Amino acid sequence: MDTRSTLLELTRKLHQEETEETFVPGRTPILTSGAVLDEEDRVAYVGAALDMRIAAGGHARTFESRFARAMHTRKAHLTNSGSSANLLALSALTSPQLGERRLQPGDEVITVAASFPTTVNPILQNGLVPVFVDIELGTYNTTAERIEEAIGPRTRAIMMAHALGNPFPVAEVAELADRHGLFLIEDNCDAVGSSYQGRLTGGFGDLATVSFYPAHHLTMGEGGCVLTRNLTLARIVESIRDWGRDCWCEPGEDDRCQRRFDQSFGTLPPGYDHKYVFSHVGYNLKTTDVQAALGLSQLRRLEEFGAARRRNWQRLRDGLSGVPGLLLPEATPGSDPSWFGFVLTVLPQAPFTRKALVDFLEARKIRTRRLFAGNLTRHPAYRGRQFRVVGELTNSDVTTTSTFWIGVFPGITAEMTDYMAASVREFAAAGG
Repeated sequence: MDTRSTLLELTRKLHQEETEETFVPGRTPILTSGAVLDEEDRVAYVGAALDMRIAAGGHARTFESRFARAMHTRKAHLTNSGSSANLLALSALTSPQLGERRLQPGDEVITVAASFPTTVNPILQNGLVPVFVDIELGTYNTTAERIEEAIGPRTRAIMMAHALGNPFPVAEVAELADRHGLFLIEDNCDAVGSSYQGRLTGGFGDLATVSFYPAHHLTMGEGGCVLTRNLTLARIVESIRDWGRDCWCEPGEDDRCQRRFDQSFGTLPPGYDHKYVFSHVGYNLKTTDVQAALGLSQLRRLEEFGAARRRNWQRLRDGLSGVPGLLLPEATPGSDPSWFGFVLTVLPQAPFTRKALVDFLEARKIRTRRLFAGNLTRHPAYRGRQFRVVGELTNSDVTTTSTFWIGVFPGITAEMTDYMAASVREFAAAGG
């Protein structure tokens, strides 16, 4: 056996020797989210490190191809995070290559106020104006009607996330966008494997984004992805991700187009090296091959992970049915969510508060999280920023004060799920 094979075999043995801790109610933390890694993941990660391909390479290109196929789309471009994917997706819509359709500073992008900041931040970072609409309690998504009401003379795009894996009515929103000539970006970071009307989310909009942070459905440690069926947008995304360059050769590759020194661009001297021609104001937002190798290993478990999330969510839903004082989550009609979390809202008539319930659960090592930022417009980062609000943000405010979620990720067992449900029921029965 050669040295490499020996090292990988020892890696596999190391993983097998690590024993899982027995769950002890009240002592073992039940996390809201986390990576679920097996020995194949560890071997893939170590194997890629042994290759010493420290930048993006073959694993990255293979993952992009396989993930695009898994998501039923044409192109996938890996990035260093889901937040970078959001920045890339929206920045692509400002490209001069889109002509009159490009987004210009001052144009408006409709989104929801109850959101994660990096869904909204790219709007501001590109000199655009967020237009905030409210959500529905229960699904924690907005409606097509609210979006249509928010469309104004300068509205050019819609960008929003599927809330905790629960799809917003994306077919109706996509039809609305098409009818009004608007771009649609789906933030699919929490919803990989979710479907709406029988189609995977991430495939309805002009662009979609994914995160591979450890909390998400698949992990690379860090990482993200931009998806699209539109080849023009795909090329723009690739350019902005890769420093803004015009050339499409991979790093270390030369003259794939066989015209490297035989073109003219702008006012550059004729024949200027195409590898150093820049057609966009871009970044370096690429991932590494080691990360992509882990992603490839994780990809084989996508359906398994989705099934576990659905199973855990349904077990909690059944276990908490009828508990007074709580609003339980509901799937958007026509959807099949690959759930990211289980959302609970404490109702106004409840004899207890969200804080009291959260404190009780945390004391039992049941970890909780807020519905991200709640109402983003109330945060210090957005003071003095230009934005528009359509309608009242009543439900977004409710999420800020009364909503939280607990975990359903595949690392949570049935025993853990039952303990969470029993804890909530015990607390509610005691009246807080």
